[in-house]
Amino acid sequence: MPTVIHTLEAWLQHCEQLHPLGIDMGLDRIREVAHRMALRFDCPVITVAGTNGKGSTCAMLEAVALQAGYRSGVYSSPHLVHFEERCRIQGEVVAAADLLAHFEAVEQARTRAGAAVVSLTYFEFTTLAILHLMSQSRLDVAILEVGLGGRLDATNIIDADCAVITSIDIDHTEYLGPDRESIGREKAGIMRAGRPVIVGDPMAPQSIADHAAQIGADLWRFGRDFGFSGDKQQWSWTGRSRRYAGLAQPALRGANQLLNASAVLAAFDALHERLPITAQALRNGLAMVELPGRFQIVAGQPTLVLDVAHNPHAMAALAANLDAMGFFPATHAVFGAMADKDLESMLTKVDPLIDRWYFSDLPTPRAQTAAALQQIWHAVHQAAGGRRAALTSLHADPMQALRAAQAAADPADRIVVFGSFYTVGGVLIDGTPRLHAKHPGEASERMSHSEQICTSP
Repeated sequence: MPTVIHTLEAWLQHCEQLHPLGIDMGLDRIREVAHRMALRFDCPVITVAGTNGKGSTCAMLEAVALQAGYRSGVYSSPHLVHFEERCRIQGEVVAAADLLAHFEAVEQARTRAGAAVVSLTYFEFTTLAILHLMSQSRLDVAILEVGLGGRLDATNIIDADCAVITSIDIDHTEYLGPDRESIGREKAGIMRAGRPVIVGDPMAPQSIADHAAQIGADLWRFGRDFGFSGDKQQWSWTGRSRRYAGLAQPALRGANQLLNASAVLAAFDALHERLPITAQALRNGLAMVELPGRFQIVAGQPTLVLDVAHNPHAMAALAANLDAMGFFPATHAVFGAMADKDLESMLTKVDPLIDRWYFSDLPTPRAQTAAALQQIWHAVHQAAGGRRAALTSLHADPMQALRAAQAAADPADRIVVFGSFYTVGGVLIDGTPRLHAKHPGEASERMSHSEQICTSP
C-alpha cells in the first residue's frame, strides 16, 4: 500500500523512522533514488562547504543574485525554528504545503514497484525533497549548503558549476578525520574537474589544493587569485577579472564576514559569463543581506546577541566580536550544545568575557545536559585560576534560560545566546526573539534554586 501522508510534520516523522542510523555517510542510496527521480538542474549550481561561514556565504550569494534580478533558490541546514527555513525560493521561505508533493515524489521513487526499496536517512530524504522542489522552480541559480563534510554529503549528488569552500577547522572528527588536512580533503570532494572552486580560508589545508590539482579543478585561492583590503569604514576587492573599490561593510556582523564576502565576489567573478552581476547589485546585496543567528544583535535593553557558534573556531570568532562591541557592565551567557563537541575548548574561548552563565538542556538526545555543561565549565574556570567570581544556573530549555538572564540583567548589560542551533532557535518564535518583560520592582538578582556561585580560590 502506498504511504498516504497529508502534513509536513507527518512526513518528517515518517523520515525519522526509515533508517537505523541518523548519519550514514555515502552517496549510493541517495544517488539511486535521485536517478529514479530524474533529478537535475538546468541552471548554474553553487555548492558551499566549510566548517564555519557556510550559511553567511549562502545568504550573501542569494542577496546579490536577487539584487541582480535572478530567480534564486537556496538549500541550507539545519533550521532554527521551522523546517521550511531550509529552502528559500526568490528570497522567501517555502510554505509547508508546497513541500508535500516533493516528499511524496521521494517516497514513490525509493519504493518504486519492481525495484528494491531504498532506505534513506532523515537528512537524505529531506534533502532530496527540497532539491526536487528547487529543480522544478525555474531557477536562474541554485545555492546549496553542504551539511557535513562534502565528499559524502547528500548535496554532493549534484555537480556544482562553482564550489565554494569557507574556513576549515576541527569539527565532526568522527566522520571527517582528526585534523585540518583530513577535514579539508573531505570538503574538497565538492569540487569538479574543469570547474572553479573558491577557497576562502587564508590558511587552507594543502589537501584542498592537492585534490584540485589531482582532478583538474580551477582553483581560486585567497591571497593569490582574489583578496580584499580596507578598514571598518570601507573595503576593496580584487579578483582575476573584476575589481571593486569603496565597498561598504556587509550587513552581516562579525570579523569573518569580509572573508565570506570576498569568496562570494570570487564566485560571481568565476561565473560572470553565465551570471553577470553589476557593481550596484553587488553593493545592494551585501548591504541588505540578513541571516538570523549569525552574530545577530537585537536592539533593546539589555542588548541581546544571538550566535550559532558551536565549535572552537566559531567560538573564538564570537569572543573577538563580543570584545569589539565595547564595554558592558555585565555579560550574561545562555548556552547549550551537543555532547560531541570540544566543549572544554569552546568554553575556554569565551569564559573570560562572561560574568554569568545560564546552562540549558536541549530537546535532542545528542545534546549535553545543562548539569554536565556546568561541570565542564567549572573545570575550565578553575583551571584558568578562577579569574573572578561567576554565577551559573541550570535551565530546562533555552527560553527559560533567557528569561532568567533577562530577569537578572540590568538594562545596560548584554545577554548572549549561543551554541547549538537548538539553543538559538529555542529563543525564537517565527524568527523573532521573545523576551520576558521584567515587572516593575522585580529583583534583578533573583536566582533559581539550581543556581550556584563560583568564586576565585
